[in-house]
Amino acid sequence: MSARVSGVLAMTAAVLVGLGCISATAQPPDNTTTTTTTTPFTTPNTENCPNKTTPPKPIDESEVPAPGQPTPQPLPVPDKPVGGDDLGKCGSVTPSGAPGLPKEISATAWVLSDLDSGTVVAAKDPHGRYRPASTIKVLLAIVALRELDLSRTVVGTTEDADVDGTRVGIGPGGRYTNLQLMQALVMASGNDAAHAIARQLGGDEATVAKMNEMAKSLGALDTRAATPSGLDGPGMSTSAYDMALFFREAMTIPRFAELIHTEQVQFPGFPADKRIPDDKDHPAFPIGNDNQLLYNYDGALGGKTGYTDDARQTFVAGAKRDGRRLAVTLMKADVLPIRPWEQAARLLDYGFALDSTKSVGTLVEPNGSVKDDRGSVAIATPPRAPQSTPDHVGEDSHSGLIKVVVVLVGLILIFLCIGVADSINRRRQRR
Repeated sequence: MSARVSGVLAMTAAVLVGLGCISATAQPPDNTTTTTTTTPFTTPNTENCPNKTTPPKPIDESEVPAPGQPTPQPLPVPDKPVGGDDLGKCGSVTPSGAPGLPKEISATAWVLSDLDSGTVVAAKDPHGRYRPASTIKVLLAIVALRELDLSRTVVGTTEDADVDGTRVGIGPGGRYTNLQLMQALVMASGNDAAHAIARQLGGDEATVAKMNEMAKSLGALDTRAATPSGLDGPGMSTSAYDMALFFREAMTIPRFAELIHTEQVQFPGFPADKRIPDDKDHPAFPIGNDNQLLYNYDGALGGKTGYTDDARQTFVAGAKRDGRRLAVTLMKADVLPIRPWEQAARLLDYGFALDSTKSVGTLVEPNGSVKDDRGSVAIATPPRAPQSTPDHVGEDSHSGLIKVVVVLVGLILIFLCIGVADSINRRRQRR
């Protein structure tokens, strides 16, 4: 082995040690064969129901109650599992005869459900209690879209701008319609937008109360919101099953379906902050949808991402294939071995391949009853790309015919040009 090759290998080993990929042990001579093994990835085991009553222990102080405030007690676990007996299991639940589940799923809990029929296609620890992070903004969106006037203009405050966590960029004195705040909330997961929305719903405490009231009315008995934005707080809890309920309910609101399917919009700027010396006016800027499934999965309807240190990665999204619409929710996932949206894609592929007549449970209807008839909920469809004549009957067939005619005319013109050129060349040769 040459010194140069040895040097490259040594540098590579040093990098791997630094990243924690291999241990820093003595290297054997060049003529010695070694085998390096690593622990293979396995999906977290939940068979013994570790999160039946409460989420995993927090790793920080985010859930410590404020001085003088009591510590919220765990939500009661229903005697009968909501949605069906199979959904009371804590491990993986699949229909009889279903193939093995996809590999590389680091989500501790997940639910695959049919948006139209409300059936649960497959699940893992569906009623285990976890922290929602920003996916709880789906619940906030349901409340806000049904209460607020989206055309109303709201002025940004210092309190909006100074909230913790992810911020879209609201500035004091900026003027925003509620529609723009909803875009910032759903597309860019702005906690500042959540704060501005909550101000109009009566403040954080009143908004959380409305969110919890909505959750209860939807049959989501594993959920207790503690903050409007999804930042961890005392007693915060949800489940993969409950997030499936929220997403399905939200998808009955056409505006929500539009928001999660929008890739980019222009967001207003705000005037110079007088507290900052020499600050200048801040111009408008574009904000993009942070859900990568929307850009990378054929038939994606959109969804919502989430992350906090305690919740880890959370995710909820929907997709359509061959006329069937499925939703997937992930709780307590990690970016390894693949990113959450890629895990969601694997599970969606799995769900679309299953027999649509089989299921392991049902999403309850808002009144708490279970409907067996399919299509009992009208699910909104994201808008199509803008067209010049969207209401023209038979537009697709007409536009296809026009394309054919254009191609034929083009070919005729090409052949005519070739004929003319050939005729000219012959005349020149005769001369």
